[in-house]
Amino acid sequence: MLKGFTLPRSPFGQAAITPPPPWHYSGDVVGVEFRADPDATATTLPRGLSPDPKSNGRAVVIFVDWQFTAQNDEYLDPARYQYREAFVLLDAMYRDTPVTWCPYVFVDNDAALARGWTQGFPKKMGSIFQTRSYPAESPAAAPVVPGGRFGASLSAHGQRLAEARVTLRRPVEDGLSFLRRPVVLLRYFPRLTTGYQDAPAVNELTMSITENLTVTEAWIGDGQLNLPEVHGEELHLLAPIIVESGFRYSLSYSVTDLKILEDHAT
Repeated sequence: MLKGFTLPRSPFGQAAITPPPPWHYSGDVVGVEFRADPDATATTLPRGLSPDPKSNGRAVVIFVDWQFTAQNDEYLDPARYQYREAFVLLDAMYRDTPVTWCPYVFVDNDAALARGWTQGFPKKMGSIFQTRSYPAESPAAAPVVPGGRFGASLSAHGQRLAEARVTLRRPVEDGLSFLRRPVVLLRYFPRLTTGYQDAPAVNELTMSITENLTVTEAWIGDGQLNLPEVHGEELHLLAPIIVESGFRYSLSYSVTDLKILEDHAT
């Protein structure tokens, strides 16, 4: 019998692109909060979500330097389970609940890609970099202090999609305030069979469930963000009208479950 949580399934299950949950994540975040065109953000929303009348157009772009493990010390295999990520979150409403919606996300690791599709993150492959901080003092150490500066970038297919700069000003007492809204996603898997290509096998509006969420060393400051127009992408349509802040923090959480809000394939 073939085994494996994801494809490829194999005799021992070791060839699967990612191990089964629980999944545990630790990472450093650099991000920018901004306001985009409310009409542009509204057009990205799937069925089941609506614009938030109180904050329509509010968005954040987040870059993360991740380390991952499941239940077998996968973090000791960094070539497979370290990765970098960049994504956008937009304010929205699910019925009466304020949420954030993820229309675009990029990673540089195939295991992260598979986990994301399983959850509903619309992950694509990209090249993501961000300034790292180190405890040993040096001009290159990027200390987390007032005036500390961090940069981040996203490229795909040889084209630069996003550039961010953050200058830290002050620590934030409640780091979880950066993650006050649950993330809503779309699990969508189409059919190739003729006559069914407009009837996806899976079309589920989902809500991400995170356990043991921890945020430390949270700082806020000034931000800059550039989302240039790129052929074959639509991220630039969310270009900032106003940049409100930049931020940096470290976080960790675990994933063992997923909430299905609506099943649109039935």
